Amino acid sequence: MSEINFAAAKTAVLVIDMQNDNVLAEGAFADFGAAEHATQQDVINNVNRVLEAARKAGAPIFHNRIISYPQRPVGGSNAPIFNLIGPESLKDGSWGAEILKDIEVRDDEIVLDRMRMSAFHGTSLDAMLRNLGIENVIVVGVWTNMAVEHTVRDAADYGYNAAIVSDATSSINAEWHQAALSYALTNIATITDVASVEAGLK
Repeated sequence: MSEINFAAAKTAVLVIDMQNDNVLAEGAFADFGAAEHATQQDVINNVNRVLEAARKAGAPIFHNRIISYPQRPVGGSNAPIFNLIGPESLKDGSWGAEILKDIEVRDDEIVLDRMRMSAFHGTSLDAMLRNLGIENVIVVGVWTNMAVEHTVRDAADYGYNAAIVSDATSSINAEWHQAALSYALTNIATITDVASVEAGLK
């Protein structure tokens, strides 16, 4: 894994879709393998380790949720992934859409909701990061080859130095997870791990 050396004052942590439906055995996507792979990755504990390192260093944290609105099919059906979301899974106001109780959201941490894969799409995330003088983003959460990957790609396109934390991310299986880390993102972001974040976030 690559080491990072990010100044906390110019670094933010982006927490992607750590929601009940996406991670837990009782969630809507457990049958897809999401809960099993999250357990294999120890993703809840590892995300919390990254959050603790960020809090100690004073780096801002942004939590993201992907949600569906059951009133009308506003999420669209132009791509297969959008057909998987809703009308009941990740429904706004439901248990499934809530952030995991084991992932604390503190008073100085912002939660952004969206309907698309990237945390930048349809939110004010870019403006918020720029207003804070952020140059680097550390991305954790689920799923590695979907929302996490989209967020990392957009971060690079927006001009940020992006790092993805390999053991603080998970997907629906190890193969898809590893495909994103070993192929799709190798020329986009720094692939790092929790221990390197803890050591390198100054």
